[in-house]
Amino acid sequence: MKGLFYATSMVAMAAVITSCGNGGAKKAAADSTAMAADSNVVVLFDGTSLDGWRGYNKDTVPSAWTLEDGCIKINGSGAGEAGARNGGDLIFGAEKFGNFELSFEWKVAKGSNSGVFYMIQEVPDTPSYYSAPEYQILDNENHPDAKLGVDGNRKSASLYDMIPAVPQNQNPFGEWNKAKIMVYKGTVVHGQNDKNVVEYHLWTPEWQAMLDKSKFSKDKNEKAYNLLLNCGGDQKEGYIGLQDHGDDVWYRNITVKKLD
Repeated sequence: MKGLFYATSMVAMAAVITSCGNGGAKKAAADSTAMAADSNVVVLFDGTSLDGWRGYNKDTVPSAWTLEDGCIKINGSGAGEAGARNGGDLIFGAEKFGNFELSFEWKVAKGSNSGVFYMIQEVPDTPSYYSAPEYQILDNENHPDAKLGVDGNRKSASLYDMIPAVPQNQNPFGEWNKAKIMVYKGTVVHGQNDKNVVEYHLWTPEWQAMLDKSKFSKDKNEKAYNLLLNCGGDQKEGYIGLQDHGDDVWYRNITVKKLD
């Protein structure tokens, strides 16, 4: 399965090397047209618009999320995790995904924190992270979260607060990182910079044991525990989302290859 993870995405990623600035948005749009020829590939962000995106539990895109030189940028509020009135998590609300491979690139400003959520269940009056596993996005060298958790399980590409990314091959702040998340019949793999760094299995006793040892355990957060235990809900699918953690972070080249 691990070898398959990167091999299956070559078609989707072959034309996705763009840069923010110097015509990056125009190049991204052209690449998206090429990728659309594969009927199993959904272009979530083509570098030119936020079509299909909206705020979590909102009808519109919060103004803290903007387009910048072919990238989606969350503009830091300075309020950290508390966020700001014009912020909040962003989701691709046009479609839910069950078995898929998500590919994207990201970079952070110095000391910045964010995350990519998958299998989100949109529950009123409930944060998105209550229902969704998180691929951690972090400046490992300068954000204190990297030193919290257990054995580095809050560093970039980790399954947040549960499984550390090994090897930890993050590029430093200001540089782009390539990322992948595969979900297939409960098997989940995180990839970072062409290496598979996390593997786990949803809906298993092992998954429950990880939740029991995390900040999402039943005694610490019963609502999140119950939602994550049944990750994806009855249909075993959900939204993909980007976290507003109050810091400057950029995303680009976001595509999903359906594996159904």
